[in-house]
Amino acid sequence: MLHAGQQQVIREAKRFNVLECGRRFGKTTLGLDVLLDTALAGKPAAWFAPTYKLLAEPWREIVRATRDLVTGVNQQARRVELITGGSIDCWSLDTADAGRGYKYARVVIDEAGIVRDLEPAWTEAIRPTLTDYRGDAWFLGTPKGRNAFHQLFVRGQDHAQDVWRSWRFASTDNPHLPAGEVEDARSDMPDAAFRQEYLGEPADDGGNPFGLDAIRACIADTIQEPRPGVRYLMGVDLGKAIDHTVCIVLDPMGRTVAFDRWQAPWDVTMRRIQALASKYNHAEVMADATGLGDPVVEELQRMPYV
Repeated sequence: MLHAGQQQVIREAKRFNVLECGRRFGKTTLGLDVLLDTALAGKPAAWFAPTYKLLAEPWREIVRATRDLVTGVNQQARRVELITGGSIDCWSLDTADAGRGYKYARVVIDEAGIVRDLEPAWTEAIRPTLTDYRGDAWFLGTPKGRNAFHQLFVRGQDHAQDVWRSWRFASTDNPHLPAGEVEDARSDMPDAAFRQEYLGEPADDGGNPFGLDAIRACIADTIQEPRPGVRYLMGVDLGKAIDHTVCIVLDPMGRTVAFDRWQAPWDVTMRRIQALASKYNHAEVMADATGLGDPVVEELQRMPYV
């Protein structure tokens, strides 16, 4: 039986639903419940996971839950067909076109916080599978920074939206967890990591479990305004899509004298890079082109002082 938090999600659900929660809240159980409801109603449904390894346990649960109701089980394709006429397909999002060509009344995207390229997987492959049935979707996961999954969560917080809804629950909202275990974990973990993994609150930087405050504290003693005649070096990591662009400026001793981080359109980003380089005595700029390709860096090279 679903616990109170899971029941609340079911009760308030809209067409596109995003559950951003702490570990062991019961998101997979909830996802299996809504998926089985659709298949038992005689409609096609699908489960999507980030990798084949993360697909294994839900697949076993689906086979177990439907063992007395199936007309066919294809282990290789990971598909079950039920006596009701419904079906469940399981897909790994290791494959960019997972689900393409199929039609579903409901899909569950499990561990959505760690799905690689979630946005294109959703818009280009999964979303079109819902067209025939005007199907619904469930994004379930623990946050991993403020990535595409979190952006969907933010979208669902706009209550003016007709079709999107999102919720956040902590691990402690699951009444079946051992008493005191979450608080024990708190004492063993950095605060940003604990808040993300157990409270469902995304870290400002998903790749940095200590949080930006810890980074700023480490460089607080070296941050300074530019000094005349000093040659500075500026490193730039260009943000992609919803990622941040990060810039640091180093003095000749290798000390960080400036740190900046933002999200903005490319024209704004390039002007900010130019302004920071200009401020620090026309600092030499080294930019990482591997994530975005050379065209952005080439555009930067054509700008004055960069």
